[in-house]
Amino acid sequence: MAACGSAEFASHDSGPLDQAEESSDPGRVDQSEGSNWTRFRGPNGSGVADDVGPLPTRFGPETNVVWTVPLPPGYSSPIVSGADLVITGVEEERLMTIALDRATGRERWRATIHAPRQEELDTRNHPASASPAVDDAGHVYVFFGDFGLVSYDAAGAERWRVPLGPFTNVYGMGASPLVAEGLVILVCDQQQGSFLLAVDSATGAVRWRTPRPEAKSGHSSPVLWTAEDGTRHVLVAGSFMVTGYDLLSGNRQWWVGGLPFEMKATPVLSGDTLFVQGYASPFNEADEQMVVEAWADTVEQHDHDGDGLISRDEFPHLRTRGYILYLDLDGDGAMNEEDWAYYRAAMASRNGMVAMRLGGAGDMTAQSLLWRYDRAVPQLTSPLLYQDVLYMINDGGIVTAFRPSTGELIDRQRLRGAVDDYYASPVAADGKVYFVGVSGKVAVAEVVAGGELQLTVVNDLGSPSAATPALAKGRLYVRTANALWAFGESMPSGSN
Repeated sequence: MAACGSAEFASHDSGPLDQAEESSDPGRVDQSEGSNWTRFRGPNGSGVADDVGPLPTRFGPETNVVWTVPLPPGYSSPIVSGADLVITGVEEERLMTIALDRATGRERWRATIHAPRQEELDTRNHPASASPAVDDAGHVYVFFGDFGLVSYDAAGAERWRVPLGPFTNVYGMGASPLVAEGLVILVCDQQQGSFLLAVDSATGAVRWRTPRPEAKSGHSSPVLWTAEDGTRHVLVAGSFMVTGYDLLSGNRQWWVGGLPFEMKATPVLSGDTLFVQGYASPFNEADEQMVVEAWADTVEQHDHDGDGLISRDEFPHLRTRGYILYLDLDGDGAMNEEDWAYYRAAMASRNGMVAMRLGGAGDMTAQSLLWRYDRAVPQLTSPLLYQDVLYMINDGGIVTAFRPSTGELIDRQRLRGAVDDYYASPVAADGKVYFVGVSGKVAVAEVVAGGELQLTVVNDLGSPSAATPALAKGRLYVRTANALWAFGESMPSGSN
């Protein structure tokens, strides 16, 4: 852990608000209101908010706008810290964490660190992709792939920093941290050297670091599960499997297979059942899977220059030759035996929505897989479990609804007027489900009898959006390319 540094502050006014200003500002929202959206997708990554009051159905640049403020670019989602929203952004080499007053949008503080490097990113990723997390004291925890972990206090002063990386992830990093029992948990999956990390939330000291050698490509954020005996487990969806780790020790407890080799979605929980979807490539569809020859046979038939490697020109499968970028784990431009073993396993894995029972010891795949569904599976978005119905939305705007206990298909429909790419995950509250498309169109659907969705309206924000919205006390917070919007049908009690 590096020594604590000093944050750089800026605001729309002269500086961060002092305590007297906080208590006397009539636009402040009560600290106890809507304070459970404290990490990516809110409570335990579920995307569901309770007791938030009425939320808007129709909104846009001219409708139900409470406030809007400009932001530096980023894909991270806003999170709620008492009366504030916290969000990140990047401009050139400046990695910024920004706190805004929830009632007014006024900037309360801005802290900046300078990136020591620049990751090579997939076009669908961003240097400010991971969302912040906060604890009950208002301490903020932020991860940037170009730097590592950094923590600020509720006024924006830096508490500690933990440099991490550089990482070997061809897409760049994307998992968001969570905070529990005095620990900050972060998943760092990459092509080589993947690990799960826990640092002390007070000091930044590493409490444990557990290798994840099976994980080669992933961006899923972790969730927590409490077993019947009271032990808490960190659940991580990664390459090929979901793994449960003991929260306090980091020890690997059990795992369930059945996932594809690349994972982006964050799982959702219902009791001791976990739901997660994964999409790796078109060749991982149930009817498109390839049989890959053994390494010895491949070298014998295709290693024309006799160097014991398979180069791009020697790669025997034309359809997947371009995948060498993702399969060449050491980045030397050719496939060795380890790379080829990963390629075989990757092509044997399958896209799908999977339901599994949690707990046990060791490999629980045979006992724990409950059901799976293989059609219209999303690449990037996470599932949503709302009012006892499980939803997923794929890249083309097809929403599928399941009976979570059995996997029974309830409904499958295209969001008319919102056919789009979807990077943002759906969120729900107040009987409504919100789907944010990349073009900036937000489809709002209401849950009707039986769990089907009835599309109510498609709102157009007029600007691209890749970030998952946040929900808190009558407000919907949506990040677009260069701004953060607060929408609400009416102002919360006690606000301007």
